[in-house]
Amino acid sequence: MRFRDRRQAGQALAEELRARQEKGALPDPVVLALPRGGVAVAREVAQALDAPLDVLVVRKIGAPFQEEFGVGAIAGDDDPLYDRRALGHLGLSEAALAPVVDRERAELRRREQRYRQGRPAPDLRGRTVIVVDDGLATGSTARAALRSVRRQDPARVVLAVPVSSPEAAELMRTEADDVICLHRPAAFMAVGLWYEDFEQLTDEDVLEALRRHRRVSH
Repeated sequence: MRFRDRRQAGQALAEELRARQEKGALPDPVVLALPRGGVAVAREVAQALDAPLDVLVVRKIGAPFQEEFGVGAIAGDDDPLYDRRALGHLGLSEAALAPVVDRERAELRRREQRYRQGRPAPDLRGRTVIVVDDGLATGSTARAALRSVRRQDPARVVLAVPVSSPEAAELMRTEADDVICLHRPAAFMAVGLWYEDFEQLTDEDVLEALRRHRRVSH
């Protein structure tokens, strides 16, 4: 199964979630997208569920010598969440990663300010929070996101993604009350391989998606 683009993946995911909502499994939902890629997926979900849409900015902590190799992630003001096995394998300490964490936290705050534009973060207490991304490879950013959400006292935490590596999907079962994933290919490799169009989104794409959803929902 390959998705045409993030919008089509979001529509497919929305169908699955809408069916659950109709059975009463998703009361009082709020949808949080992991930007940038997750926003295009989450907008379709929020629209189908008639739910508020917002962003949860999470940043990957990359190894100093290879930024694409994630060894942890940060969300909000939470402490970094590290992959201890990866740190040990690479011989890295938390102290050595401090400059990387500082840089990523600065970028996280920049994006939060840009995307929220003065709006407060949503109150998640007592709500069903649906965290949406365009796919999971290692799951490090999703895990940081879910733990950040959990600290805000929601009634229920759901992770929803179109595609995931089997290992990441299984790992997330200990972090979320429910994990909804449409496709778990055994030969996973990378999220982008499961989309025909996986063009990188910009900050402006994220803002436009949020604006459109607010217009439709009001």
